[in-house]
Amino acid sequence: PKMKEDNCLHAALICMSMLYYSHAITTEKLNHARPSLHGHHEKGKEGQVLHRSKRGWVWNQFFVIEEYTGPDPVLVGRLHSDIDSGDGNIKYILSGEGAGIIFVIDDKSGNIHATKTLDREERAQYTLTAQAVDRNTNRPLEPPSEFIVKVQDINDNPPEFLHENYHANVPERSNVGTSVIQVTASDADDPTYGNSAKLVYSILEGQPYFSVEAQTGIIRTALPNMDREAKEEYHVVIQAKDMGGHMGGLSGTTKVTITLTDVNDNPPKFPQSVYQMSVSEAAVPGEEVGRVKAKDPDIGENGLVAYSIIDGDGVDMFEITTDYETQEGVVKLKKVLDFETKKSYSLKVEAANVHIDPKFISNGPFKDTVTVKITVEDADEPPIFLKPSYIFEVQENAASGTVVGKVHAKDPDAANSAIRYSIDRHTDLERYFTINAEDGNIKTVKALDREEIAWHNISIFAVEVHKQHQEAKVPVAIKVIDVNDNAPKFAAAYEAFVCENARSNQQFITITADDKDDSANGPRFIFSLPPEIIHNPNFTLRDNRDNTASVFVRREGFSRQKQDLYLLPIVISDGGLPPMSSTNTLTIRVCGCDSNGSLLSCNAEAYILNAGLSTGALIAILACIVILLVIVVLFVTLKRQKKEPLIVFEEEDVRENIITYDDEGGGEEDTEAFDIATLQNPDGINGFIPRKDIKPEYQYMPRPGLRPAPNSVDVDDFISTRIQEADNDPTAPPYDSIQIYGYEGRGSVAGSLSSLESATTDSDLDYDYLQNWGPRFKKLADLYGSKDTFDDDS
Repeated sequence: PKMKEDNCLHAALICMSMLYYSHAITTEKLNHARPSLHGHHEKGKEGQVLHRSKRGWVWNQFFVIEEYTGPDPVLVGRLHSDIDSGDGNIKYILSGEGAGIIFVIDDKSGNIHATKTLDREERAQYTLTAQAVDRNTNRPLEPPSEFIVKVQDINDNPPEFLHENYHANVPERSNVGTSVIQVTASDADDPTYGNSAKLVYSILEGQPYFSVEAQTGIIRTALPNMDREAKEEYHVVIQAKDMGGHMGGLSGTTKVTITLTDVNDNPPKFPQSVYQMSVSEAAVPGEEVGRVKAKDPDIGENGLVAYSIIDGDGVDMFEITTDYETQEGVVKLKKVLDFETKKSYSLKVEAANVHIDPKFISNGPFKDTVTVKITVEDADEPPIFLKPSYIFEVQENAASGTVVGKVHAKDPDAANSAIRYSIDRHTDLERYFTINAEDGNIKTVKALDREEIAWHNISIFAVEVHKQHQEAKVPVAIKVIDVNDNAPKFAAAYEAFVCENARSNQQFITITADDKDDSANGPRFIFSLPPEIIHNPNFTLRDNRDNTASVFVRREGFSRQKQDLYLLPIVISDGGLPPMSSTNTLTIRVCGCDSNGSLLSCNAEAYILNAGLSTGALIAILACIVILLVIVVLFVTLKRQKKEPLIVFEEEDVRENIITYDDEGGGEEDTEAFDIATLQNPDGINGFIPRKDIKPEYQYMPRPGLRPAPNSVDVDDFISTRIQEADNDPTAPPYDSIQIYGYEGRGSVAGSLSSLESATTDSDLDYDYLQNWGPRFKKLADLYGSKDTFDDDS
């Protein structure tokens, strides 16, 4: 029965979906297609006969429900041609999208079935082509016709939001209904068919603070005066449900985090009414005294607070700045304090918001005040000079002990300790001044010279008598007043030139002067010739009255051969009281000039010197050169000569290995610095040793019989042989060192320390272990080993 119900339902859907486009109103059967072979005749208005063809296919589209999961394939529809008489000669063919895979056709009956479950969201329609052909010949009996199979939508997709989480902000204190954010969901079902995609929004969490519009998804505030300072963040859950929100619809949700943004709705408030602070009177201006802070629950620029001093007796002594990082008011010292003058101050400090919102001006005033009391603490202060600096004057060349001026300092503390003064010698290295330690009078020690130092800048220390660490310092500038004690002199080392053909009254130089004294002691220089040469026949001088003077030629014609140099004394005096003067000498040379007055030569010897050297001078020069060459040749010849050695030594004389030992001292008897007699062995003092300090007449050859065997290990024999050879060798130097090693001094407690006599004594040392030290110590083992070992080795 269930299968029959499903077939009836599908048949009903197919009948509803058939559309007919033929002008023929009558149809033989539902879902049939008429062949286009039959015609119909109609007469026109003018008697013309019109032929109208009938359409063979009468449908446009079929429908099939998506997600059908029945046991049998779904019947989509049936194809039938009018020419099909039911004898099976007509074959129906289906082609197009999904033909043969999704849609199959019974080629005899023309029934079309869907063999797979369809999803409208994956594909909404399929375009197919139907055709009727002769089963035997495959000849088309009907022209191909295209039709559409649409997938009928069902509500199989829930709504989905664009984002899983939303974040939104809304100002605190917003009015009811203020829009916060719009959330949007989408449904994959067909919005044009039924209510599968008709969405309705609702709020699941977040009441009563927020609401949502059912159709648009706009979230709005639902409560007035929400306070950020009470609660800043809210979590809202929004649901979207299809089928218009009715029961049976599918739904989806999203989370919305809503944050209340701050507005300036809170004024600043001080947590206390009075602040107590203290500061030392020794504090310097700009030093921090203390801090105050007004609390404002607002944040950002709404919580910014600016501090100011609006009243109090300490307005001039203190200032307040704002630390915007900590939102504190920093009270700082503005001027130097004096505990003895005033011991406490009071300030009235105001804290006000920087930015005020006009909407909430009624919540104000957005400021608060507090009282700040500051106590000044007493400090042990250093002395204070009555002036920050001193300027004194003293005349130069003043006598030693002249008073320059007086400085004064006092102890600002209540104790009023006595003060002692001194000069900082780093500022008066030459010790020009001294100061009275008790009263501060400054005097000169020696005469001052303004031209050497015009200003003396010294420093004076003031120290408390009982507290040496309390010290003050003040600068003192001493100006040296000028005295006219320097005469004017030439401004430069003038040297004038005059032509031999100079004309009378011709000016040839202008001179000026300098004075080391101040301009007040010589505002103008006076130039003149000494009285004894005021009527000089050669030159004359004219004072230009502008601190310059001009020198003129008094006569015509000069001769370099007669006199080429003239010295003209000039007296220069200043205008000081008393005036100072000096005599300066102007050097004037006579030069040769051309007719235009251009200088040619000033050398007077040019007329008397010959151009070349005399014959005698040339001969003298050549003789000197020859003598020098002879000296060089003799020196080279002498250097090449070699002296023959006084003593001839054999190249292979082994005695040098013995005499190179350094001499030992004479022991306790060596009271002389280096008495060579003490070093002689007294036991052999009477022996005769033939020695000479001159080159022998013959070469001594050592006797072959005295030499030990080359490979001998008897060190005693070796040493004895060498001693005998050295004693009998007339060519050896005197005082053979070998004799010294055997004797340490007659008075020595230690006796002989020489190892050369060790061969004559029996040694109790055992050197047999040297046999085990390897090949490198084999020679030592052979020399110092036991006799048995030698026998074994042999």
